[in-house]
Amino acid sequence: MRVTSTTDAPTATDADTIVVGVFEDEGIAHDHGGGLQALVDSGEAKRGLRKLAVTHAEGRRYVIVGLGGRSDFDPERARVAAAAVVGRAKELGTKTLCWEVPHHVGDAHVAGLVEGTLLAAYTYREFKEPESDGIEALILSAHHALDATAAATVAGFVNRARDLQNRPANVLTPTALAERASELEGVSVEVLDGAGIRAAGMGAFAAVAQGSYEDARLITVRYDGEGATGPVLGYVGKAVTFDSGGISIKPAAKMHEMKFDMSGGAAVLEAVGAIAALKLPVRVAGVIGATENLPSGRSMKPGDIVRSKSGVSIEINNTDAEGRLVLADCLTHAIELGAERLIDLATLTGAMVVALGKTYAGLLASDDAWAAAVESAGQRAGELNWRLPLHVEYDEQIKGRYADIVNSPADRGAGGITAAQFLKRFAGDTPWAHLDIAGTAYDNKKPYTPNGGAGFGVRTLVELARGA
Repeated sequence: MRVTSTTDAPTATDADTIVVGVFEDEGIAHDHGGGLQALVDSGEAKRGLRKLAVTHAEGRRYVIVGLGGRSDFDPERARVAAAAVVGRAKELGTKTLCWEVPHHVGDAHVAGLVEGTLLAAYTYREFKEPESDGIEALILSAHHALDATAAATVAGFVNRARDLQNRPANVLTPTALAERASELEGVSVEVLDGAGIRAAGMGAFAAVAQGSYEDARLITVRYDGEGATGPVLGYVGKAVTFDSGGISIKPAAKMHEMKFDMSGGAAVLEAVGAIAALKLPVRVAGVIGATENLPSGRSMKPGDIVRSKSGVSIEINNTDAEGRLVLADCLTHAIELGAERLIDLATLTGAMVVALGKTYAGLLASDDAWAAAVESAGQRAGELNWRLPLHVEYDEQIKGRYADIVNSPADRGAGGITAAQFLKRFAGDTPWAHLDIAGTAYDNKKPYTPNGGAGFGVRTLVELARGA
């Protein structure tokens, strides 16, 4: 979708549909043709958030959308309102949509309108007939000059992450994910295959990969922004392109959703791409562990012991607790690349879905200042996270009988926390944060990402880089 801005009035554009927002206790700012305020006064057009009405004036189609109370109108509400408009606009056959930007709102609100529009307009149709009724262009009309380029760029990379998530596992293999990395501009990319992973001493990662006939890939994407002075950011993503659970196989019901187990890796990959496209003055090392987790005659088995790249021995009690094995070696690799701040993203535990549902991602961290930065970035991005505790007592749960630690404690209590406690072991003294996105990565029911891959995490990582 093309996104442009103008200081011309909406009626001076070539839009076939004009959007006008109305706040509680306020009237229509510019009543094109005189009929819009009458529609509000009659009660047909309502001021409540997402309430919609359609009319025609001066030969144009108008969508009036309620924005709720002005004091409550934040960038997230802007995204929600924009998503509601997209749904109606598509029904109306809109090709060019023009938002009359509400008076006295900030740049973040405008970015919300752009993001909400582009994310809500997304459809994944790689294996379906092309759509014929999509919105082709978005115009922002305001009294002052706007620059919607950054918001449109970030939303575009979020939608690319959604493409990766939505692709079936027979198409989106570890090799295919590495090929997508090679398409990014402004970054350097290094890829290790399965043999390289084993040669690098990544025994935990290699154990997960050994059951599949699809070769694993360790993908490193580096960006060195001009004028960067802050710490090197290590972004680490779990990219299990299909997770059957291995020998500890999952139930058949909903196993098809396990193609989404690469969502953390997709978020890291596309976030680094977005950061490079925006030319942010930061340094980022993105590390993505891509593999399948399948049962076969050569799969890792419950009871096996492997040694991680850091030298820690790990007893594998459950082959379906594979994500932490992949991330363990990827975190060590990121530190070796010089990362001074670490964050990993992973669809790691069902326990986090039980705890927080689809509203919040779980945040666990070893450093309070870094945790606050991640939480703030998520707030600005509209991707909420909730911090959960780490504690030395949880270390007791992951102690191994035959190895240093176990990948899945016998005590299933605090499953999301003990998984993070496992990962903390591999972050060492580097400030580290973990986002468990199991509940938010797909089918998260947001108005602008209701079904399928949501690209969750891309916007948070971009905001984190902006604040670095």
